Amino acid sequence: MRAATLAVGCVLPLAIAANGAGAATGPDVADFKLANGLEIVVVPDHRAPVVTHMIWYKVGAADETPGKSGLAHFLEHLMFKGTQKNPGAAFSQDIAAIGGQENAFTTSDYTGFYQRVPREHLKEMMALEADRITGLVLTDAVVKPELNVVLEEQYMRVANNPGARLSEQMDAALYLNHPYGRPVIGWRQEIEKLTRDDALDFYRRFYSPNNAVVVIAGDVTPDEVKADAEETYAKVPVRTAANPRQRPKEPVQEAPRTVTLADSRVEQPSVTREYLTPSETTAKPGESEALDVLAHVLGHGANSRLYRTLVVDKSIALTAGAYYSGTALDYAKLGVYATPKPGVTLREVEQGIDAVLNDVIAQGVADDELDRAKTRLIADAVYAQDNQATLARWYGSALATGQTVDMVRSWPDRIRAVTAQAVQQAARAWLDRRRSVTGYLVKSLQPEESRS
Repeated sequence: MRAATLAVGCVLPLAIAANGAGAATGPDVADFKLANGLEIVVVPDHRAPVVTHMIWYKVGAADETPGKSGLAHFLEHLMFKGTQKNPGAAFSQDIAAIGGQENAFTTSDYTGFYQRVPREHLKEMMALEADRITGLVLTDAVVKPELNVVLEEQYMRVANNPGARLSEQMDAALYLNHPYGRPVIGWRQEIEKLTRDDALDFYRRFYSPNNAVVVIAGDVTPDEVKADAEETYAKVPVRTAANPRQRPKEPVQEAPRTVTLADSRVEQPSVTREYLTPSETTAKPGESEALDVLAHVLGHGANSRLYRTLVVDKSIALTAGAYYSGTALDYAKLGVYATPKPGVTLREVEQGIDAVLNDVIAQGVADDELDRAKTRLIADAVYAQDNQATLARWYGSALATGQTVDMVRSWPDRIRAVTAQAVQQAARAWLDRRRSVTGYLVKSLQPEESRS
């Protein structure tokens, strides 16, 4: 299946800083805007004669009209159905003919489309994407069958997956008022009612050059990209105002919530807890960086607090870890999880998690833990520069969620500046059970009924 639904997840900021003290070595990134408002970022990478071309629309599942969940993702699928200039599957056929790759993704905050092609075909990709910013042609003959494709995707990825269903229910419980509580793929009963008119209205409302970012990483120069953009993207007219996305805010959360999902297909029970936190975009200076380091200390690798305590020392868990999903326009999540050993209850494992969290809140983190976490965070990002598509994704996801190129470039130095005190303060402020949902995945003795 070409189109892919991606939930809001942890996207490690790119560890390429501006030239300065302690800055990591990285490409000389260029950033400019066309007259129609389209922002273009160029990330030169001359190691191979290929380019990754991505366009990110600043619209996702959280921007949908209530009652029409899944619309952003449905439109992502329909964007491959052709324009008057390039009807039907001409877009995909052209990419296949030159040996290129393509795909797309939707999250709560953005929708993206990308191609990886030989460098000499970049302008062709720009022209194809420019055409479908405003030129999409939809008929019921293509819309209705594609709706069935989306429904099948929902069944395979969510309804038939106990872990995905638990995650969906946890999001619905974590966000009391914000639309992040809606699944990116949509609630099934609402997906079933989506129409061609719904898709076209959404398309006309949000798909415009001034509501998009193009990121090009590869064997190109900024001057080459700018010249090609003037002949392709610059000709696309603005058709809607790019208004700030005003979403409902979360009220003060006053009670911890728990969700239990039982399914006969569960092979191994698990416990996951997610805390509502600020995102990289909404956090105070230094706050999201401290949360990044906190999650790393708690649960990244065999030397992390949770793994060492629950798996190695106490031997009550098979796995344990933590994550901070900070790339978001509004709110983010810090999660902890563990899978108990056979014969150990979820409650015992959860008590072990709580003991680790309470110790960090009360005692903070050791200097060696702090240094190891910061070094690993920066090193992981530097090593990941070997992946051209990752370079493009980091910039695109950041700019689509309210950040800037300078914020991405300065991330390593901000991580280096995180102190043990800042990590402890983050733990005290945000590891508050009242702002959390705990999910239990357990095995049911009763076979599940079909959810299709």
